[in-house]
Amino acid sequence: MPGHHNQNDDAQQHKHTFRQPRKPLTWESARHFFLLLCATAFLTACATKPPATAFDRPISHALPATETTALRTALAPLEAAHPGQSGFRVLSNGTDALQMRIALARAATKTLDMQYYIANEDTTGKLLLGAALYAADHGVRVRMLVDDLNFKDIDRVMAGLNSHDNIEIRVFNPFGSAQEGMFERTTNLFTQIGHFTRRMHNKAMIADNQLAIVGGRNLGDEYFSASETLQFRDLDVLAAGPITADISASFDDYWNSSISYPLRVLNKQKFDQQELDATRDDLRAHWRTNADPYNAKPLNATPLAQQIANESLGLTWAPAEFKADSPDKIENPSPDYVSPPMQRLSELMRDARQDFLIISPYFVPHEGGVKAAGELTHRGVRIAVLTNSLAATDAVAVQAGYSPFRVPLLQQGVELYEFKPQQDTPTARLTGSKSRASLHAKTYVIDHKILVIGSMNLDPRSANLNTELALVIHSPPLAEQVAQIFARATSPEASYRVTLADDTQLAYLHSIGAPLSPLVWTDTEDGISRTYIFDPQAGLYRNALTGLFSLLPVNAEL
Repeated sequence: MPGHHNQNDDAQQHKHTFRQPRKPLTWESARHFFLLLCATAFLTACATKPPATAFDRPISHALPATETTALRTALAPLEAAHPGQSGFRVLSNGTDALQMRIALARAATKTLDMQYYIANEDTTGKLLLGAALYAADHGVRVRMLVDDLNFKDIDRVMAGLNSHDNIEIRVFNPFGSAQEGMFERTTNLFTQIGHFTRRMHNKAMIADNQLAIVGGRNLGDEYFSASETLQFRDLDVLAAGPITADISASFDDYWNSSISYPLRVLNKQKFDQQELDATRDDLRAHWRTNADPYNAKPLNATPLAQQIANESLGLTWAPAEFKADSPDKIENPSPDYVSPPMQRLSELMRDARQDFLIISPYFVPHEGGVKAAGELTHRGVRIAVLTNSLAATDAVAVQAGYSPFRVPLLQQGVELYEFKPQQDTPTARLTGSKSRASLHAKTYVIDHKILVIGSMNLDPRSANLNTELALVIHSPPLAEQVAQIFARATSPEASYRVTLADDTQLAYLHSIGAPLSPLVWTDTEDGISRTYIFDPQAGLYRNALTGLFSLLPVNAEL
C-alpha cells in the first residue's frame, strides 16, 4: 500500500514502509563477497562508460506548447471552454490503444517523442515504427528513448531508422554496449548488479506537445491484443491540452540525462541511405500486410485534429496532475529519495473516505503497507486489490514476495482478488480473450472521484528502484468508468476471490485429512461455483518456484 511514504506532516512515520528493512549483516557480507569473487574472476570486465555527455549528443527540448500546429489550433477553443483543465480518454482496449498510438504519429506535424521500457520489433512494434518513420519522412522530429534491460542488440529496424535525419534513438542507462561481447555483458550482470537492477519504467508517447498517451503499456504484441500466446490486460489514457507540457518536460529530463546514450555509440550496426530505403520498403510492406488484420487503421480514417475540433474524440475534461520520478533516482541513487508519484498516491490514499480500488499486477505491500491498509479499513474505507494469480503472473518471484501478506491483509479487512489466467470472452478488453491472460494495468481509484493511472506498481521496485510516472485525474466520470472495469475484472468469472478459511471449511479439511489452509480461493466456471485450498491452476512447477523464491533474500529487488 502506498501510505507508507514520508509526507510533509508525518515523514518519520511513513518513511520506510515500502523500503525493505536492512538485511542481516550476514547476507550483506555474503553478497559483497560474492560480487568480489565475480569481479576477481572476470578480469576483463568493461571499464565504466563515460557519461553520455562525452559523446556528440545535442541537448534538445519539446516543442513550445504555444507553437502553432493543427493539434494546437483544434484544442485551443476547448481549452478556453475548460480553463485549468485537460482532456482525457481511457484506453481500455488493446486494439484502441494501438490505433491511438498510430493516429498520434500520423497527427504530429512537428515533433513526436516516445519513451518506453520495452520496445519490441514484432508485428505491432513494426506498425508503430512504420508510423514513426511516416512522421519523420514528413518532416517531424522523432525522438525515441528506450530502456536497455535486454542483453541483445537493438534490432535491425530501429538501428536503420536511427540513420534517418529526423529520427534519433537514445538508450537510457545502458547495461552494456552492443560493441561488447556476450562475455562482457554477462560480466556486467555480476559486477554491476546495482546498475543493472535500476530501470526506466516510464511509458509515454507525445505528439507536438499537445497530445500524449501514458499508462502501463509497453510496445509489443502482448500489450495490444495481438499475441496468440499471451495477452496483457492493460490500461492507458490519452491526454490532451495543458497537462501534456508537464509530460514533455519529464521526457526532456530523461532525454538530456547523463545516462541517456545515443544508440549509434552503443550499436555496432551501421546503415547507409540505401539500407534505410530498404527498411522503409520493408515497413511499408509490413503495413500493407498487417494493418487490417491487426485493426491498426480505423481510427485514422479521420485525422485527430478534425476529431478534436468536432468533439468526436470522446475527451472528458478535468483538472489533473502529472507526477514523475526524476532521472536522478537512477543517476544518483539515494536512500532519502522520495518518489513523487508514489508520494502523491500515498496522500490520496490517506484522504480516502469511501473506497480505494487498486489494480497492480505486481503487488508487494510489506508490513508497512499492511498497517496503512488497516488504518483505512478500521475507519470504514473499503480497500479492494486486484493483482495477478500465481497461474496468471509473468513474474513468479514477485508472487513469492506478495503471498506472505495475503493473510495479514485479509485480517485487516482488505478484499483480495487474483486475476485468472484464461479469459473466455471474445473481446480484447481488460477481461480478455481466449489467450492466456496476465494483468498488467497499474491503476487506482479513490472514492470514485479520482483516477490515478501510470506505470507504477505497488511494490518496492516501483518505490525505490525503477523510475515511474502517473497521471492524477480529478474526474468522477473517468473514475467511475475505471471502477466499473474493476468490478468486471473482479467478478468470479474473471478473478479468484481470496478469503480466510472459515471454521466450517477448516472442519471439512480436517475431516478429509487435507492440509489445513488459512486461505481459500473461489470463482465461477460455466456457472458453477468452485473452491480451492491451493493457488488454483498454478501447477507444481510454479508452486515450487514460489517456494524457492520465498527462501531467497531478494525482496528488495522485486
